[in-house]
Amino acid sequence: MLQYPSMRALVISDKVEPVLYSAGINRHIGKIDLVISCGDLPHYYVDYIMTMTGRPTYFVHGNHAREVEYHSGAGADNWRAVSEPMGAVNLHMCTARQDSLLLAGLEGSIRYNNAPRFQYTDTEMLFNILKLAPKLIVNRMRYGRYLDVLVAHSPPWGIHDQPDRPHQGFKSFLTFMKWFRPRYLLHGHIHLYRRDVVTQTRYLDTEVINVYPYRIMELEPGE
Repeated sequence: MLQYPSMRALVISDKVEPVLYSAGINRHIGKIDLVISCGDLPHYYVDYIMTMTGRPTYFVHGNHAREVEYHSGAGADNWRAVSEPMGAVNLHMCTARQDSLLLAGLEGSIRYNNAPRFQYTDTEMLFNILKLAPKLIVNRMRYGRYLDVLVAHSPPWGIHDQPDRPHQGFKSFLTFMKWFRPRYLLHGHIHLYRRDVVTQTRYLDTEVINVYPYRIMELEPGE
């Protein structure tokens, strides 16, 4: 059975890390194949990493994402509105293929207030999954598998999440993993303050991994 080579990814989420937002980023991380953002990061930070590494970059929005950021232009009074990292690929309810790696994304968190965007009830997220499903079925027909990596901001229900409402995971993500069997589900959203917190959990065929604030990972495509 054909096995594709792994891809080395820099995966980031939730916190601007000085070691990455510096001229020494490439010396620190070494050679990578792609960049993945799991959300709640300023656009300028993702832009900087993408520019410095020169690698294809994929992202989803987190629940604290700004709909618009204002970046300075050529003159002191020249500002431009930016709605997402320039040149990066928004994976929300979309699929992408990077070499042999199949990716898809689902943005945001569980709904906990009346914010207009980037929060969803579990039912709303299930509808997002159903809208994504036809694209995953096309992957199955073309490549023999639905996807390799689900890029999310929130964790699944009961896996790395927390009991307070804003940090509860999606039950619909458990359904997603049962239906589509990704090799990885990468998420952020849950900040880590202790070294003994579990950050990687196996669920069925999927490794669920909290990437906060960043990880360098070898992502293996499915067979």
